[in-house]
Amino acid sequence: MKFSQREDKQGERLLDVLTDEENGLRLIVSRLGAELISVARRNAVGEWIGFLNRDNEMAKPEKGWANHATVMGYYLHRIKNEQTLYRGHEIRGGTHSFLRGKVWHRVETYRDDELTYRITPEDFSATEYPLKVSLDLTYRIEGARISISFKFRNDEPELTAHVGFGLHPGFAATSFDSFRFEMPAGLYRRHFSPDNYLSGETEDIRFAGGEMPFPKEKLQGSYILELVDVPDRTFTFTDPPSGRAVALDLTSVPYLTLWSDGGSFLCVEPCWGLTDHHEQRAFEKKEGIQEIPPGGELIAGFSIEPQIETSHQ
Repeated sequence: MKFSQREDKQGERLLDVLTDEENGLRLIVSRLGAELISVARRNAVGEWIGFLNRDNEMAKPEKGWANHATVMGYYLHRIKNEQTLYRGHEIRGGTHSFLRGKVWHRVETYRDDELTYRITPEDFSATEYPLKVSLDLTYRIEGARISISFKFRNDEPELTAHVGFGLHPGFAATSFDSFRFEMPAGLYRRHFSPDNYLSGETEDIRFAGGEMPFPKEKLQGSYILELVDVPDRTFTFTDPPSGRAVALDLTSVPYLTLWSDGGSFLCVEPCWGLTDHHEQRAFEKKEGIQEIPPGGELIAGFSIEPQIETSHQ
């Protein structure tokens, strides 16, 4: 059998393990937050090599970013002062919204190469999000790639729904100084966000391709990039000392955030939406907000391909 699936438990956390036995690729997902806590490949001597920050570690670290690959939605990054108005209804919530703190429902599918999780309006309150909108999140192994798919369903018969969402994976490095991040050629628009909120200032960057044109020491403040005209949207994270590399196919992704707190990782965050402005707008007017028609669906996603260089096998 090429694929295997099993449940596991670490402490109070229920986990799902999906393994491609033939190609040596494994995912571990926590039902709390539907968060990938491990993406691993088997090397030539049979060892599992992890690619995420704190890969497969559940205990809280003494310091630094404690997550692996946070799922963000129904808004992402922040709403100012943790509150906003959506069509006059109050929304309250912390960083990256409520999905990260919910225990998701595992959805059985006919495929043995995927894990699917669901959140419905019964799982959140009206002050977390006031409309009848559900989300299915699927992780699927497709050869050497892992595809991540968001499928929103708006069950409001008359109202357009507005959502922001994305994934916040941190890719592990030997040290903060060791990793490289290469970006394809194209036109990028940087959105400045002092103190975590948009100032309205932007900068267009015509980039020839290659290693990111931003200083690492300012990653803690985040680089929020709009992919204005980037024809080939393949981005590559590499950590030469360990031989780990991750290729990201962001073909349909509108925004990308780069962040690190100075630890041995880089967060490469595909985003469908932006943080609040300092001069806060109504939720439905947030920059980059995505719309779902009444009774309609919104499907979006991207893929990653974890690789181990031959010399490190």
